[in-house]
Amino acid sequence: MRSGVSLAEIDAPSAAIIAASLFLVSAACTACGVRGDQGNSSLGRASGSDRSAPILLFTGTGTSPNDVKAVEAILRSNGLIYSTVNTSQLNQMGESQIQQHRLLIVPGGNFVEMGAGLTPGATTNVRNAVEAGVNYLGICAGGFLAGNYRAPYNGFDLTSGARFRFYVPEGRGIHKAVVPIATVGAPTLDQYWEDGPEFTGWGTVIGKYPDGTPAIVEGMLGSGWVILSGVHAEAPESWRHGMTFSTPASVDNAFAFTLIHAALNHISLSHF
Repeated sequence: MRSGVSLAEIDAPSAAIIAASLFLVSAACTACGVRGDQGNSSLGRASGSDRSAPILLFTGTGTSPNDVKAVEAILRSNGLIYSTVNTSQLNQMGESQIQQHRLLIVPGGNFVEMGAGLTPGATTNVRNAVEAGVNYLGICAGGFLAGNYRAPYNGFDLTSGARFRFYVPEGRGIHKAVVPIATVGAPTLDQYWEDGPEFTGWGTVIGKYPDGTPAIVEGMLGSGWVILSGVHAEAPESWRHGMTFSTPASVDNAFAFTLIHAALNHISLSHF
């Protein structure tokens, strides 16, 4: 298990650290491994499993089973109806089927494996559905996947051509950390970060990393509302072993619900 550190006083990235080579280096550094997960989620379709459930949660190849469970816990505890979709199911869904849902959530995991499992047709259908009004919440690897990555990575390209790099600690060999996230008009929150992106170059900034780079952003693609987070506000207490947080997990989890609620209902959050 990788050891966690505090990044409360991290300095600005150097040019070498933020080089583009950090984008797609290997399966070992592809965002959000999350507590040592290995590969696919085996979860079946959850509560509210009809195809017209307001929220569609991606559970396919490359997703972290533990992060899927963490997101599901937030959804269930707040009474939100959702269904799940795996890779083969999403590959078979047409644009009109995706549009039956109001929000697509893509959680953490390995974004290279996620994209490689999806067909170009599926990523096009997702992009077109978002442009037509389906909202999108990408968490960590799901944030990477929203970018403009071509085959074999097959990003959704919800970000007007922008691609994203890892937050700077990844280039220093740090893969898991307690990261203070600054927001507008609210206390700074210690959040769980694991191999997550920063979002320079797209969207309006909701939350910032200690070095000032965007940690959480929002924006539009056509009629669709897109929120991307490089940190795991949904992380349960069990992920915090060996790490010191000044923010209780319950407070971070409440912020995770804020992000989900805003994405679902096309609400603009306070921003810088």
